Amino acid sequence: MMLQAREALMAQFRPYLVEQGLTDQQWRIVRALYDSGELEPRQLGECCQISSPSITGVLARMEEMGLIARHPVPGDRRRLRVSLTAHGKRIAKRVAPKVEAKYEELESLLGVETMHRAYDVLDGLLARLRESGTPAAAEQPSRRARGGQET
Repeated sequence: MMLQAREALMAQFRPYLVEQGLTDQQWRIVRALYDSGELEPRQLGECCQISSPSITGVLARMEEMGLIARHPVPGDRRRLRVSLTAHGKRIAKRVAPKVEAKYEELESLLGVETMHRAYDVLDGLLARLRESGTPAAAEQPSRRARGGQET
């Protein structure tokens, strides 16, 4: 049921991503960088829920697409920082308002109280899984703000 709910929600947003030639993962990275500025690949993987092996390939493709730039951290050339290019920022500026409008539409359709209850249930589920030592739940703190979520 959780997978069905996730897919039903993502279906609301996916047309905006496809229109820009983005995958779900790429949008999560664009949104994280748009909201946060520069991040290291490890930080992006954590906040976007993308595994380390996957993030490497996704970032390489995004760099080829001209969406991101990677540059060394001053003083430690082993580390990299990732930022949006001007092209990536333009896409984020086009898509983010559509995503926010869709969230508002969903809140109107489902009701603000229902959305809050859903967040509460999911926060509780993640907290319990974290307490039990479940690896995936331990990696990511609870997130209520839209910028840190799937879309």
